[in-house]
Amino acid sequence: MSSIAVPGALAPRRTWLTDLPVLLVAVVWGASYLAAKDITTARTVIAVLVLRFAIVLPVLAVAGRRALRALSAAQWRGAGVLGLILSGIFLLETYGVVNTSATNAGLIISLTMIFTPLAEAAVTRTRPSRAFLGAAALSVLGVVLLTQGGGFTRPTLGDLLMLLAALARTVHVLAMSRIKAVRGADALSLTTVQLGAAVAVFALLSTGADATPWGTAADFGSREWAGLLFLSAFCTLFAFFVQMWAVRRTSPSRVSLLLGTEPLWAALAGIALGGERLGALGLTGGALVLVGTAWGRRATS
Repeated sequence: MSSIAVPGALAPRRTWLTDLPVLLVAVVWGASYLAAKDITTARTVIAVLVLRFAIVLPVLAVAGRRALRALSAAQWRGAGVLGLILSGIFLLETYGVVNTSATNAGLIISLTMIFTPLAEAAVTRTRPSRAFLGAAALSVLGVVLLTQGGGFTRPTLGDLLMLLAALARTVHVLAMSRIKAVRGADALSLTTVQLGAAVAVFALLSTGADATPWGTAADFGSREWAGLLFLSAFCTLFAFFVQMWAVRRTSPSRVSLLLGTEPLWAALAGIALGGERLGALGLTGGALVLVGTAWGRRATS
């Protein structure tokens, strides 16, 4: 999303009214790992992804139909490429959260905030500051401790998949900044095309699979449907529109800072609602991840 200058300082009351919805986005995103874990199995990952985004895609397409028609062929192609990367992110995240705890998933994915500046520095051949390198090292140490909560053993498959998802998110961010065709594209239409491309990938992968989207939907009870609608309506539709609304009323940096609390809410949801336990070692690792990512964000601001 492009940065939009905001003239003048917001009044305290208006600032709070803008910050609260953005903070709610961070809360629902944090809770999304537990929700996805609750309604998904390794067998139904692709089917659930089809259902999650097929529900929300028509709403986005109708809302942004004029902007979609205004996209050039190059913008469609660029957004399509981004959508392919996005499909990889969601596949890694969803398979990852199925195979690890929601707490681990939310904290490990927060390493994107460290990976992205490091990757950008490598691409632009600039040297990161010592403070940032220290923050990166602290975060990596935190992930090591987090995934070894029961003692020093191998990280789980889910932990490794979430680590790959964090790297894939980094690739997505860099691609958005380097694909020239999409830089001036309308944010709503760009998101719609990306999600459309991702749904096409999921639908293709679901062909011939044991668990079809329709069969999975038919097997859902009220609990599963509630979880799916939460992921679609709140974690996708609500989250997207709040970001669009908030970035026009406050600074993108402030929005980013509030969204950076996502791993904290993921940990709280996993522990309070999911009954997950980290142990002393895991709690220390989680704290180091949060401190390291916050320090890294400050070092790059």
